[in-house]
Amino acid sequence: MAKVKGALIGCGFFAVNQMHGWRDLPEVEIVAVCDRDPERLKIVGDQFGVTRRYPSPEEMFADGGFDFVDIATTVGSHRALVELAARHRVPAICQKPFAPTLDDARAMVDAADKAGVPLMIHENFRWQTPILAVKEALGSGAIGTPFWGRVSFRSGFDVFSGQPYLARGKRFIIEDLGIHALDIARFLFGDVDRMTARTRRVNPQIAGEDVATMLLDHAGGVTSIVDVSYATRLPEEPFPETFVEIDGEKGTLRLGKDYRLVVHGPAGTCEQVVAPNLLPWASRPWHNIQESVALIQKHWIETLAAGKEPDTSGRDNLKTFALVEAAYLSAGRGETVDLAELLA
Repeated sequence: MAKVKGALIGCGFFAVNQMHGWRDLPEVEIVAVCDRDPERLKIVGDQFGVTRRYPSPEEMFADGGFDFVDIATTVGSHRALVELAARHRVPAICQKPFAPTLDDARAMVDAADKAGVPLMIHENFRWQTPILAVKEALGSGAIGTPFWGRVSFRSGFDVFSGQPYLARGKRFIIEDLGIHALDIARFLFGDVDRMTARTRRVNPQIAGEDVATMLLDHAGGVTSIVDVSYATRLPEEPFPETFVEIDGEKGTLRLGKDYRLVVHGPAGTCEQVVAPNLLPWASRPWHNIQESVALIQKHWIETLAAGKEPDTSGRDNLKTFALVEAAYLSAGRGETVDLAELLA
């Protein structure tokens, strides 16, 4: 069977995880890599045995010979690269955050739609094994219909050492991390009607906010809290674990430290550890995220083969990205934002 051929644009900090994930899929071959930094291009090309190496995406697309492109660059370049892929009618995966603005994100979805090619956003947190376990437990009906939830990521981990550009942006934690937690809230509780948010910068050495608390009114009636922090010093550093609490009409669910999931309902209390797999190329504590990279990439290949829309398609991710925009608007105005205002 012929392999699905892919190309990667962006050979930076996180892209190595994606390359490992692609290499683990026997039906996939990455045939070209692209980066404007010749050193990074050489490192990734050498490590993964990719001989086709390009300093510009235009040159890479002109040569062609691949079935999809994985865009692993920073947000400012996303629209141009997705539109370039659409012009060449090449399906594209785009790293999060989707785009600099909601208008840019809409334009990217439109470009892919008009070209008739799939567009998936690399929103991998909902693909983490613990989060999938929460979704399964919720779907089983063990706690009945949920009415309240919380998605929480609080840490003091130094994310700036590996990604120094994060310290320079006027937007930080909601755009970089909160977007994941907001997508989990949508994944678990459904779409959102209203958003109220508050932000704060605790670390004086960065330009953007490093703490955010968001209150979400979901269309299905659930009220949820999404809180994220990179300024929280705990006795035991939980990075990169996401904690989840859900109250239902018949019981409760709690995903806590060390991936411990406790489900309490009419049938009693069930406690289990839903830890991620430590893949051969992964390293602690990143292995939770690294496994989710491999899982979302497997999903992409399966949807390509089936001709189906990915779960985190560009169209779907517009709703998550709108929550990010709503959070910044709400925090700036000091008032609740109606999502219909943004998604109209």
